[in-house]
Amino acid sequence: MSKKIFIDGREITFEGNKTVLQIARENGIYIPSLCYHPKLGPASKCRVCVVEVEGMRGLQTACSLMPADGMKVQTDTPRVIEARKMVVNLLLSNGNHNCISCEANGDCELQEAAYKHGIEVPAFLVERSEKRDDSAAFIMRDPNKCIQCGRCIEGCNSMVVNEVLDFGYRGGHTTVVCDKNSPMGESTCVQCGECVQLCPVGALVEKKGMGKARSWETKKVRTTCPYCGVGCQQELHVKGDEIIRIKGVDGAQPNQGHLCVKGRYGYDFIYSKERLTSPLIKDADGKFREAGWDEALDLVANKFKQILQESGPDAIAGVSCARSINEDSYNMQKLFRSVIGTNNIDHCART
Repeated sequence: MSKKIFIDGREITFEGNKTVLQIARENGIYIPSLCYHPKLGPASKCRVCVVEVEGMRGLQTACSLMPADGMKVQTDTPRVIEARKMVVNLLLSNGNHNCISCEANGDCELQEAAYKHGIEVPAFLVERSEKRDDSAAFIMRDPNKCIQCGRCIEGCNSMVVNEVLDFGYRGGHTTVVCDKNSPMGESTCVQCGECVQLCPVGALVEKKGMGKARSWETKKVRTTCPYCGVGCQQELHVKGDEIIRIKGVDGAQPNQGHLCVKGRYGYDFIYSKERLTSPLIKDADGKFREAGWDEALDLVANKFKQILQESGPDAIAGVSCARSINEDSYNMQKLFRSVIGTNNIDHCART
């Protein structure tokens, strides 16, 4: 059953259980948020997504507000803007948010909120100096940039269920810790990188891409992860011919933005000098030479025909690779059973 909501005087029809923030974003209405992420659900921590609702006392958090039919919402009243500016100013002040040198420059939700609200210089200054944690293999942690939104914690505990991250200490000393405040490289973290993808600022960044490219210098290319047959969707951030970083495609099937450590960080093999880039055929003298695909495939087809004529179909067997997608494995077994005429077909992932 459809319902109606009025946002800034605009009538919007929606269906299902959606928050005001979700409805606004689906209709191109800007409401900033820092602790909310579509994969994690309502958080109501940062308070930067506040809106004014007719008939309700106080400002409401759009990320957790479920609209009633006919609700009237204002996103840009002086009261709302003043509250948002205060939150953004406090977050900018309580940390080392130097956009010029930050890896997240151009891809930072706090920076975007500051820009949208005309904040160039923080209104306050709070001294904060904590050491960066570079002990992990793939992730750099900078607590000076952390805004304590809790996204990384929620992702680690509820999405990938590694249960490594949590808030430690109290008050002004509150910080995100690994296990019992161990360095990330010495903790039980498996370096899946989910926390990096969820971080709205530059507190968690991938070490492999540091210093290689700004966000606006990269071209985003969607592809499928080559490591197994699941078919996880990836977004390659490419500068020139070099992959700078890889992210999961949020909302895409089947992985919903999640990637394993190999899918997220294991792309260096494509630059290996030992990688085969063309088929090789062994000559009569036993030495390999490069060949074109047509020549190589014709050779394989002719060899199959020769074996079939001399020894019959059961003299041929095939093993499908676990990196192949399901459709490829299906086609391979169809080739062996229907064309070659043998059931000698297996898969390396079979248990």
